[in-house]
Amino acid sequence: MDQNNHTDTERMVIFEKIDHLNHISGDLLRPDDLTRIQTLITQTLDEAQLQPNIFGLDPILFGLQTAQITIEETGLGRDGVMAIILYSCQAHHTLSLEQIAKEYGEGVAHIIRGLTRIQELYRKNPVVESENFRNLLISFAEDMRVILIMIADRVNLMRQIRDTDQLEAQRRVSEEASYLYAPLAHKLGLYKLKSELEDLSLKYLEHDAYYMIKDKLNATKRSRDAYIERFIGPIEEKLQAAGLKFHMKGRTKSIHSIWQKMKKQKCGFEGIYDLFAIRIILGSPLEKEKMQCWQTYSIITDMYQPNPKRMRDWLSVPKSNGYESLHITVLGPENKWVEVQIRTERMDEIAERGVAAHWRYKGIKGESGIDEWLNNIRAALESNDDLQMMDQFKMDLYEDEVFVFTPKGDLLKFPKGATILDFAYHIHSNVGNRCVGGRINGKMVPVREELHSGDQVEILTSNNQRPKQDWLHIVKTSRAKSKIRLALKETQVKEGLYAKEMLERRFKNRKMEMEESTMAHLIKKMGFKETRDFYKQLAEDKLDFNEIVEKYIEVYNFEHGNAPVAPTRSAEEFSYENPEEEMLRKNEDVLVIDRNLKGIDYQLAKCCHPIYGDPIFGFVTVNGGIKIHRTDCPNAPALRQRFGYRIVKAKWSGKGSSQYSITLRVVGNDDIGIVNNITSIISKEEKIIMRSINIDSHDGLFGGILEVMLEDTSKLDQLIKKLRTVRGVKQVERL
Repeated sequence: MDQNNHTDTERMVIFEKIDHLNHISGDLLRPDDLTRIQTLITQTLDEAQLQPNIFGLDPILFGLQTAQITIEETGLGRDGVMAIILYSCQAHHTLSLEQIAKEYGEGVAHIIRGLTRIQELYRKNPVVESENFRNLLISFAEDMRVILIMIADRVNLMRQIRDTDQLEAQRRVSEEASYLYAPLAHKLGLYKLKSELEDLSLKYLEHDAYYMIKDKLNATKRSRDAYIERFIGPIEEKLQAAGLKFHMKGRTKSIHSIWQKMKKQKCGFEGIYDLFAIRIILGSPLEKEKMQCWQTYSIITDMYQPNPKRMRDWLSVPKSNGYESLHITVLGPENKWVEVQIRTERMDEIAERGVAAHWRYKGIKGESGIDEWLNNIRAALESNDDLQMMDQFKMDLYEDEVFVFTPKGDLLKFPKGATILDFAYHIHSNVGNRCVGGRINGKMVPVREELHSGDQVEILTSNNQRPKQDWLHIVKTSRAKSKIRLALKETQVKEGLYAKEMLERRFKNRKMEMEESTMAHLIKKMGFKETRDFYKQLAEDKLDFNEIVEKYIEVYNFEHGNAPVAPTRSAEEFSYENPEEEMLRKNEDVLVIDRNLKGIDYQLAKCCHPIYGDPIFGFVTVNGGIKIHRTDCPNAPALRQRFGYRIVKAKWSGKGSSQYSITLRVVGNDDIGIVNNITSIISKEEKIIMRSINIDSHDGLFGGILEVMLEDTSKLDQLIKKLRTVRGVKQVERL
């Protein structure tokens, strides 16, 4: 529709819709409301300033249609209807909320404020599939009437986008209807709208499935209705003869629920035997409820054979949410299975209104505070209240929680009082460790800045930043505190490693090799229980490097004498374990994962032991961590075939001082000097540390497993090349 040209026909349709609204609203609107509406809409049409939406729908007509749905389906009062029309005419852009409150009432202004806030929320491109977004949507609405309008708006939209060529927008709108608005409608007792939203979203998202089920239901409707009558007729007679008060409902399941069952049970339409359910609701006094339910069960199972596997007894032990009912599936006429639910009017009331029983029963999670609040709204709806009581339902449920956005639109939940630093550590340990502040809604803030609901938060980092002890008093979440403690501990370890390297350099200056076993004896002799405490004091300059070297020489000479000679021996049953337990270093090499992401925690897979220089890929594990595998890992084909969607690209991009554990298999002819020759080569290689050797010899042949620590693939290739030159060695391969 051209924004500057409403034809006479289009104007006529709009004013006919106004008359229809006036007709169905009865005395809902005030005497002068209709005049105001007509004047406002005429003025808006004459100014021709309204743009059609992305689907080409006229905002004014669309708003009137939405208002009609709210009147007919939700029982929304006068303020809600007026707010919809004012909002569709964009009166909130030309009039202030104070002017709207003065001219149309505070209730109308209150609802328009909620609608405006939700539109602002949507502009942040949130991920609507999250439970957090549902909660934030409700908190931003302030008033449940806004949510009712949003549901009606979405139903109206879903009805009108069947033939659109905006397929991507149609898909997004349909997914929101399925994830967000259908569950909310169900929660509010708006079952008709809930089913319509689910069915229409299925129609647009899975077109073929929808029409296949619809056609088959249409083809079988007459016979199905007749079957229900044949099934319940004899039951009614028996229950009446037993003197029970009751009423019965028979309903066909929605297209959406049938499709869900077909997918869950992995069968065709014909395989779904419970296309409809019968509900028997007894008018029982409290003291006779269970007795009469079981009496009804007995009457039905005497007539029709039950399926014991499909029986659900929530009478004897109600669900934790208070749900009470007896579900049975029986073999009716023509050998068809029929589900029957037996409950009393009190139980039915609890199932429909009490602590979200029916909602959770369908597998949708909710929080108790919201559930209680929404149930109050549902009670107001079903008692045809005009919803004036809604003003008391300000969203105070979240006084202990805040919901904030990432720059991508993901929504995260934090306790009240959480800071920028909590947010940073929630994203990743390395982001938290390097956090220097952030931006909230584009404004620069320090690390201790508190978060508020609706904030869009971006973290700023620096490679020079390090965690500080006082950060433990800034953060609110236990997750952030534990990560800070771990980082502080790791910093101490790194400082210790640096001190150890400095000490080794002093030894090299004296043309000496530092033996770990001798150093371990010295450390114990100096009274240190933990090696790390010794190196920590070295790092803090509490010990003198030169003095340590002198003491080391004394201990070494005492243990070895002046001229220790290593015995020459063959390979038979030789094994060696390096006694130094803290040889494995923290990985400091830089790895780029997926889309140029650096500084992400990862683990090296134990199945293939990748090292710096190997071609690699990342695999996202179930708990969200990343395992790094070699591209030629024996498990790689299975991972790619079964979990291809969890594979991420990875490459080495920066060399730190990391060392990696590598296992080699050496095979050859046994020789009197074989072990000495192999260990000699390894000991002479710079920055290669022996961890263990295990060699067996049989019938003149030996097979050995060597574990060494080295820096990268180039060092590994050099070592393998040199080992192959040892006399008698036939084969050297990496495991």
